[in-house]
Amino acid sequence: MRIICAPDSFKESITATNAAQALRRGILSAAPSTEVTCLPMADGGEGTMRTLVNALDGDIRSTPCTDALGRPTNATFGLIHTESTTTAIIEMAAAAGIEHIPPYERNIRAATTYGVGQLITAALDASAHTLLIGIGGSATNDAGTGMMSALGARFLDAEGNQLPPGGSALRNCAHIDTTQLDRRLAKTKIMVACDVNNPLLGKHGASAVFGPQKGATPEDIIELEHALTRWADIVETTLNKPIRNTPGAGAAGGVGAAFLAFTSAELRPGAQLVMDTINIDHHLHGADYVFTGEGSVDTQSMAGKAPMQVAQRAAQAGVPTVVFAGRIEEKIARTPPAGVIATVPIVREATDLPTALAAGEQNLEAAAAMVTRLLHADLTRKAIHRN
Repeated sequence: MRIICAPDSFKESITATNAAQALRRGILSAAPSTEVTCLPMADGGEGTMRTLVNALDGDIRSTPCTDALGRPTNATFGLIHTESTTTAIIEMAAAAGIEHIPPYERNIRAATTYGVGQLITAALDASAHTLLIGIGGSATNDAGTGMMSALGARFLDAEGNQLPPGGSALRNCAHIDTTQLDRRLAKTKIMVACDVNNPLLGKHGASAVFGPQKGATPEDIIELEHALTRWADIVETTLNKPIRNTPGAGAAGGVGAAFLAFTSAELRPGAQLVMDTINIDHHLHGADYVFTGEGSVDTQSMAGKAPMQVAQRAAQAGVPTVVFAGRIEEKIARTPPAGVIATVPIVREATDLPTALAAGEQNLEAAAAMVTRLLHADLTRKAIHRN
């Protein structure tokens, strides 16, 4: 029997890497001869870099940069080396993440992505040929102008003065100068993990939808919408890039728009990008089952989160999937999606949430062992019947 273990993290309980190992231990305790391959998953958000570095035997680098308020800090990025290329794994949130800024310090009008550009520069200096960038969890709404400024672009007012950091300043944008833009960007493959299709502007845009999550008041949203509209006008005039209505342009406070305007980046769903990076299709060939999971399986899981993306990819390869979770929405438990043969809750007895979270790894291992015994018995029965 051959099983692929490709779980996402179980939030506040188990990392994806540890979840894969717990599944592996459970499988081998029940069926020691099973061939197990661990492919911990992520969806492009927090934890993606470490998950991929661990899975692909990469290394982690640290570099000085600034946070979303322009203060000095250090952030990490991953490097994965193969015979033919070096890929950098960057999480935008490492530099410009909202989790680094306490609520009482948040200032969405002035927040900047400059540190993200510094991370990209450090990756290019490390000879990365490909960039895989996750853009979730930001504290910013500057349309990626801080990021592009760190990479050499200049955003100027009518008098030729460089604009101060932050999205609010873009209301005065009159010119964009790309003559000093880092030339390495044009020769670098850039893949952006983006799980939203929001445009840059309007009621479904960056400011209106994501601004309130970052502390924006109604007045902030009006001002930022005006500023980003002005910037989009200048982008279209200067670069001939009509990006305001492009799906994904509004991601991460408009960072999606910056990648579309200034680079040849490809915006893709995060889980799909991660699966391709770890070459999951190759590993699925010849597998009997896939074990995946996350903390909670609900309707949101159906909208692109990693476990269901894994199940869909496995179904395309004809491999059935078992989904493990701490909590499973009743509707999904009753009617699992195509390719999923079982959804398995890992909590073994009634308990409070802190206790369940603390015992997550142990419970996942036990659940994997139970399911493996059933699957192994079924395969054995079928083999006997065939003979």
